[in-house]
Amino acid sequence: MQGYEAVVVGLGATGSAAVYQLAQAGVRVLGIDRLAPPHTYGSSHGDTRITRLAIGEGDVYVPFVRRSHELWREIEVDSGAGLLHQVGGVVISPVAGGAAMHGSDDFFSATVDIARRHGVDHEVLDAGQLADRFPQFGVGAEHAGYFEPDAGFVMAEAAVRAQLDLAVRHGAQLRRDERVLDVLPSGDGVVVRTDRGRYGAGTAVLAAGPWLPELIDPDLGGLFTVYRQVVNWFAGDLADGSFEPDRCPVFIWQFGPGEEDVCYGFPAIDGPGGGVKVGTEHYGSPVTPDTVRREVLPSEVEQTYHRCVAGRLPALRAAAVRSVSCLYTVTPDFGFVVDRHPLHHGVIVASPCSGHGFKHSAAVGESIAQLVTTGTSTLDLSPFALGRLTSPAGGSGSGGRR
Repeated sequence: MQGYEAVVVGLGATGSAAVYQLAQAGVRVLGIDRLAPPHTYGSSHGDTRITRLAIGEGDVYVPFVRRSHELWREIEVDSGAGLLHQVGGVVISPVAGGAAMHGSDDFFSATVDIARRHGVDHEVLDAGQLADRFPQFGVGAEHAGYFEPDAGFVMAEAAVRAQLDLAVRHGAQLRRDERVLDVLPSGDGVVVRTDRGRYGAGTAVLAAGPWLPELIDPDLGGLFTVYRQVVNWFAGDLADGSFEPDRCPVFIWQFGPGEEDVCYGFPAIDGPGGGVKVGTEHYGSPVTPDTVRREVLPSEVEQTYHRCVAGRLPALRAAAVRSVSCLYTVTPDFGFVVDRHPLHHGVIVASPCSGHGFKHSAAVGESIAQLVTTGTSTLDLSPFALGRLTSPAGGSGSGGRR
C-alpha cells in the first residue's frame, strides 16, 4: 500500500486547486479521479464560469473570490494559460426587487449592499442607463441594473487543466480513470480504497462534487442534493459585435421572484459562429451522476429560449449551436461545506457548491491545503462548517478558523 501525506479525491474545480496548492507546499500528495479531468460529466465544464466580487449569496464569500482572482493571475503566469477575463458583469432585476437566488431572498439588493460594505467598484443603473450602456439587452422600464467592472469569467476547463499540470510539475501524482470505492479511518489517518489499489494517507480530501454523497455516510450524504442543469449557446444576428467580449459583460437576469426565475450568460467568446452561452437553473427532481440524462433535448432548448431568451436578448434566435448539461450539488442553505468529518479527523469534506462555487475554487483549494498542513486557514472557513446543517438549531458549527 502506497503512502502519502494527503489524497485528494475528485479533480474538478476544487480538487485540482487543492492538489496544486498541496503540491506547491511540498506535501506528498496523490490526486484521484474516476474520469480524466477536465471532463464533461461533473460541474466544471462548458468553457466559462462567471466570477464577481460582490457576492449576493453573503459577505463571507467576498474574501474567497478576491483571493481567487489573485491566484488565477499567478497561475496564468506560471502556466501560460489565459484564465481570468474581467469584461465586467451586470445583474438585471425588477425594480421592485425581492427576487431570490442561491439562498438569498433579495439577491439584487444583497449584491448592492455587499458591494458597498466591501468597497467593490460598482454602479447602480436605472432602466434608461441600462439600455444606453448595453443595447444588446431588451430591458424595460421595470428593470434596474448592478454593474461591476471587475467581474467577468474564468475559463473552466483551462483552469482545471492548468492547476493539474502545475501540481504534477510540483511533484503531485495523479491517477485518472480510477474509481474510489471508500475511504476508511486507519490509525491516525485514512486508507483510500479504489478499483485498482489501496493508498494510505494522513488526510483525505473529498472533493468529488456530485459523487460526494456516495463517499460519506448516508446521514451526511443526505445534505447534498444533485440537480441537472442545462446550458445552450444560441445563434443569432451577432455581426454588429455587440456580444463580443470587449462590448458585452457577463450577465445575470432575474425575471421573477423564485430561485428558478433567472438566466445567466456570457459574451460570444468564440465569435459570432460560436453563439452566446445562456444558462438556467432548475431544482425540481434530484438526480445521480451515474444515471442522469446527459443529452439536451430539442424541447429543452425551445423551452429555455421562450422562457429566458426571447425578448430579453433580441439578437438571438431559437436555434442552439451547442447544448450541454451539467450538475449542481446543492446544500439546504445553498452554502458551501469545507470542514473535517465530525467523526473522522483525517477526512475533509470539500463541497463549495450550489451553483456558485467555481469563482471561489482557487482560494478554497489554498485554504484546504493550509488546513492539511497547519490545521488552520488564512481565510475564515467557519461559515462552511457541517455543524450548521446538522445541529438541531441550525447553528454555525464550531466556529473559529478551521
